[in-house]
Amino acid sequence: MQLKSMIWKELWQRPTPMLTSLLAVTLGVTALVAIQNITVFSERKIAGDMESLGANVLVLPPNVSLQDYYSADMHGHTMPEEYVTRLALARMAGVENLAPKLCVAADVDSIPVTLTGILPRSEFQAKSAWQGLGMLTNAVGTDAGCCAPKASVPSSGDNNPDSLATNRTIEELGDRDVILGRDIATQLGASVGDKLPLLGEEFKVLTILPSTGTIDDGRVFAHLHSVQDLSEAGPVVNVIEIMACCEEAAGGLIGKLSAELPDTRVITIAQVVETQIAVNGLMSRLSWVFFSILLLVGGASIASVMYANVTERRKEIGTLMALGASRGFVTKMFLGKATLLGLAGGVGGFAAGTILAAILGPQLLGVHVQPMPSLLGVGMATATIVAVLASLLPARRAAGVDPCLVFNDA
Repeated sequence: MQLKSMIWKELWQRPTPMLTSLLAVTLGVTALVAIQNITVFSERKIAGDMESLGANVLVLPPNVSLQDYYSADMHGHTMPEEYVTRLALARMAGVENLAPKLCVAADVDSIPVTLTGILPRSEFQAKSAWQGLGMLTNAVGTDAGCCAPKASVPSSGDNNPDSLATNRTIEELGDRDVILGRDIATQLGASVGDKLPLLGEEFKVLTILPSTGTIDDGRVFAHLHSVQDLSEAGPVVNVIEIMACCEEAAGGLIGKLSAELPDTRVITIAQVVETQIAVNGLMSRLSWVFFSILLLVGGASIASVMYANVTERRKEIGTLMALGASRGFVTKMFLGKATLLGLAGGVGGFAAGTILAAILGPQLLGVHVQPMPSLLGVGMATATIVAVLASLLPARRAAGVDPCLVFNDA
């Protein structure tokens, strides 16, 4: 008698109860994999958004939420550009960079685009009221922390516009120059030096940004004042992004900004990110709770099926032992079935959980997920251990069957 053939015969001849147990184990692994997958990639997306944004404080119109801002910046509400000057003149401790911008809808050869107006670095350097802040310039800090005094580093002089990818600023940007994100450049089929019709005027493509994986890839950037004039929006902006010293941003800076601009909404992104990370941590812990509950249900189901199997098949087990099968052989036969159930549940749950995360991630959180092989090992190992432990007592009971007593009962 071959152990493997006996195990496979057991599974094929009695599929219904085994499928019920397998489903319970698979659901447990599915819940774990799906939630953990979404949580991990959500945290990565938050980190990427923070890195690409560069700012950690936002000044928004009063009726605009952070969700409106991140959805596309096209919330339709504006505030006076004069607020930028007021913040600059206030010279608040901790304010390092200011970056106002205005987003409007436009089209290029009937292709809809989002035109984003920004101020180049030279614009700030030309305003005497803003000089001395080091706004929109690179800086090198000391080891005393992010609020330590910083020494301004002169511009490189190469007028490299690719710095927009991380800071939304450039050295020089003419009134009729545009910068294209990688995706929109591909969609338009545009190259550096090409002329593009925008808002009734022709703009020259100054450069094309490298891919950043953010909404900037689908944007067209132009000078803020050109966007204001051609769109007839007036001297307004959608948002003022502020790079603030971390200690000040977490301290009294928000209150000072709100007092200076009472008609705006000031949001500290760091606090929002901490809240989102806390939610992600809660989701991660809940996934283990769901995983544990469903695996316990699966283990109880496997134990119940195994006990019923032993009770119903006492005569067969007795006959098998009378033909020479040892107690160890019978025990291994039952534990072998449990091991296969656990492995199948782990693999099936990993596949189902990954697919579920791939479907729900973009729909619920805008997160694109990929398979995490580490979760496959965790799911298979845990499901197998639970299945084997749930089958130990039934296996020992089956191995303890006395063939003589079984035949006497018959």
